[in-house]
Amino acid sequence: MSKPRVLSGIQPTSDSFHIGNHLGALKNWVAMQDTHDCVYFIADMHAITVEQDPKLLRDRTLNSYAQLLALGIDSKKSILLVQSQVPQHAQLMWIMSCLTGIGEANRMTQFKDKAAKGGTSSASVGLLTYPILQAADILLYQANAVPVGEDQRQHLELTRDLAIRFNGRFGDVFTVPQAFIVKETAKIMDLQDPTSKMSKSAPSGCVNLLDPLKTTEKKFKSAVTDSETKIRFDQTKKPGVSNLLTINSAYSGQSVEQLVKAFEGRMYGDLKKETAEVVLSFIEPYQNRVAELLTDKSELETLMHNGADRAIEIAQETINAVYAKIGFAL
Repeated sequence: MSKPRVLSGIQPTSDSFHIGNHLGALKNWVAMQDTHDCVYFIADMHAITVEQDPKLLRDRTLNSYAQLLALGIDSKKSILLVQSQVPQHAQLMWIMSCLTGIGEANRMTQFKDKAAKGGTSSASVGLLTYPILQAADILLYQANAVPVGEDQRQHLELTRDLAIRFNGRFGDVFTVPQAFIVKETAKIMDLQDPTSKMSKSAPSGCVNLLDPLKTTEKKFKSAVTDSETKIRFDQTKKPGVSNLLTINSAYSGQSVEQLVKAFEGRMYGDLKKETAEVVLSFIEPYQNRVAELLTDKSELETLMHNGADRAIEIAQETINAVYAKIGFAL
């Protein structure tokens, strides 16, 4: 019996992934390779909904590809592609756009939030239709499941609606995807504001996987805790301490309960220091592997093109079926 197909993507919008990306999603990408037929992609087309520097986008795309390989994505076991190298994403997106109501697109909360920050008049049409491209990404590969957080759930519902709408109007082509909720996913908070999710938009509390080791160590040493002295897990009353315990647990392999027992009677400084140590023990070999991959950019580009070729085989089958159903000349 074939494995269910799962699809997920990440944007190349920074020089480094951070530990929130790793523990919240990418660690599960690696694990899912044993249980699913995985298609993973660098979402460079999504990245241009806001202004980008072309050279920086190209460098970050290559860098992101190397980082995913270094984290454990196996390019032989999974399909790892760059979105813009598979033109069928844009082809299917146009068809899905013609099936999407303006009201549906306007109701997407992420568009409302992002447009509100910069002003609706300056928001691009691409930002509005971003969820439709996301739907095309998923439907193109006939994905059975899509790992989603709460912020993406509405987009997956649109994808499901569009798949059902197309199938009902033209005949069955698309697999209707399900949400894949990973219950044990760690939610990593900002080290300086532990009530907010870690994000590259708040660099002082964000631990980037490619930051200098001393920078990472310093960020943990200055992590915000509280005025108590007892190390215990309580996300409401002790968000900073709880966040450090969560991070330590994820990288050390010890449960939070084991850590609380081990730190009994000890100070917050010990927790910060030891959490930094377990994170650095992961980061150091990871950084070495990324650097090694980036020394041979032509080999990395070959892997990218191989991933695109494998993706195009699947994507073109879907496009052929869609074109036949919709009435385009073949």
